[in-house]
Amino acid sequence: MKAADKKAKILQAAEEIISEKGIVDTTISEIARKAGVADSVIYQFFKGKEDLLFSIPAERENEYLSLLNDHLQGIEDAESRLRKIIWFYLWYFDTHPGYARIFFFECLSSKDFYLSRGYGGVRRFTEILLESLQQGVAEGRFNPQMDTHLVRDLILGTLGCEMMSWLGVGEIEKVVGDYADIMELVVAMVSPRKQSEKNKQDMILEAAEKTFSEKGFAKAKVSEIANLAGVAEGTVYEYFGSKEDLLLSIPGKHFEKYMSDLPQIFEIKSPIRKLRRFIRYFFSLFSTERDFLKVFLIQLQLSKRFYGTKEFRNFANYFSTIEHIIENGKTEGTFRQNVNPRVFRNMVIGTFNNLALRWFILGGDRNFDKMQKIDQVTSLLCSAVTVKDED
Repeated sequence: MKAADKKAKILQAAEEIISEKGIVDTTISEIARKAGVADSVIYQFFKGKEDLLFSIPAERENEYLSLLNDHLQGIEDAESRLRKIIWFYLWYFDTHPGYARIFFFECLSSKDFYLSRGYGGVRRFTEILLESLQQGVAEGRFNPQMDTHLVRDLILGTLGCEMMSWLGVGEIEKVVGDYADIMELVVAMVSPRKQSEKNKQDMILEAAEKTFSEKGFAKAKVSEIANLAGVAEGTVYEYFGSKEDLLLSIPGKHFEKYMSDLPQIFEIKSPIRKLRRFIRYFFSLFSTERDFLKVFLIQLQLSKRFYGTKEFRNFANYFSTIEHIIENGKTEGTFRQNVNPRVFRNMVIGTFNNLALRWFILGGDRNFDKMQKIDQVTSLLCSAVTVKDED
């Protein structure tokens, strides 16, 4: 038997056994017997059990990416490509449930996996997803103001949480069945929004605030502010008589918002405000509990046993709040009637999971304002469900 064939048999045997028993209860001897080779042969190809485990997605991702590339052939526009990428992800795991269990419960639950060769295919998939979002912005089909990296993470988080609904909770039999509801949220979130006159003025003020804070009033130029806001320099003067008027108008933007929010501090009635408050509160609360966050994201949420515990029921009850808010908003007409509350709940949880993993555990870029990112995420999530932009 050729070496390549032996290696393939070993990987196939490992995938079958580990998907049933888990990596802890699987032995090298069992894998060797099923593959029809001696134990020593396995060590010719793999350093040990963990290396063998991480090699399964390394091989699978080659097949996965090749198939995805075939499916994307001939699809030119960005939205159609985005739809196909998301559908393919759901379909592939649906049709390979054993591999899905290994990938989510065995690989992603190990911090070492993120440094392994097996994670390379995952990175390539995220690049393909990002490229489709950037293409959509370039084509004018997607919102030019959105942070494509943030939206990519949001989508990936949603897909991952959908897998937990399937593999862990058992809420759904097939993840591809949620495809249409996922796309309703994603398309609503990435679609361009009409720029009102008020929005244009706000963009100028935001650009001015940023420019003044970085360069100071004296060195800041109106042309720079206009360029950052994406408007002509003359447009700035349509709203503000001078650079000084622009500076003096900045506090008004903030304090008008503070005053409008004040009545809702003690009693929040608006569904959209409830949703925003819940998302910000949840992200901020968990972000301060770093040790718990590490245990929860890696060791609990990616453990199948967690989903049968009392603690998971408490977790589920906590997040049922989101579903109640969405139903309330649909009744009042604030949120779109075709929003699936369960899928949106997964979008919120999955977004947090993915961003927290990147920010606090994998040591991503630390040179950014996390609260600002949380506000951006909150706006993106709200735009996925609202009938129209809310103040």
